[in-house]
Amino acid sequence: MPEGDTVWLTAHRLHEALAGQVLTRSDLRVPRFATADLTGRTVLDVTPRGKHLLTRFEGGLTLHSHLGMEGSWRVFDAGARWSGGPSHQIRAILGSAARTAVGYRLPVVELLRTAEEEEAVGHLGPDLLGPDWDPGRAVANLLADPLRPLGEALLDQRNLAGIGNVYKSELAFLARVTPWLPVGELPPGIPERLVTTAQRLLEANKRSFDRRTMPSGRNPSQKLYVYGRKGRPCPRCGTPVRKADQGEAGRERPTYWCPRCQTGPTS
Repeated sequence: MPEGDTVWLTAHRLHEALAGQVLTRSDLRVPRFATADLTGRTVLDVTPRGKHLLTRFEGGLTLHSHLGMEGSWRVFDAGARWSGGPSHQIRAILGSAARTAVGYRLPVVELLRTAEEEEAVGHLGPDLLGPDWDPGRAVANLLADPLRPLGEALLDQRNLAGIGNVYKSELAFLARVTPWLPVGELPPGIPERLVTTAQRLLEANKRSFDRRTMPSGRNPSQKLYVYGRKGRPCPRCGTPVRKADQGEAGRERPTYWCPRCQTGPTS
């Protein structure tokens, strides 16, 4: 599932493949920008911002994309067969003479002026993997609404940018509280520990799509503490992990927790 670490690595690979290259192929398969042509422009850089990707071109243009829940960018050598999904799921193609980047199932693809990037990402909080990372500001943002459940506050990219559903469940487990606990009821020191742990985990995972939150020496085959492990034993106490939806109606996210190790309200 794409989260801040996945987006960082995707941006790194896109930058490595395209930065400094002149586009020989450009195809944005979304109605609003279907006629846009970027061929002949040099790719300047590809920058991650939380869960967003900003691909900048000479001439002051930026392609803003978002991976959502199932999106991905794949890079292929010239002449290589593309893989990543059926052709009708392709939303964007950017190609040079040597490499081609293909965006599959991207829920957001928009072309904007580079000077107007803030209109797309200016609402985001401190980026866990960005130069603007500010743990004090992230903590203050999380605690701004004391009645809000922790899981919802962590997912709100206006508080801190980069946490997704996997890290939400894992961070709550590591903090020994349920994702439904109001942030105002977090024990002293836990908000600071949460944001520090979040940054450490994303930093540790940003160079591999093989995400791990558990130390490899403890159980090499188990990578996550609770996420995706409904009914399996908690790695701390052996109690079966539970699963429930959390969030506003229509935007619920599957949430995992240990009913014994984690204190606080549940769904």
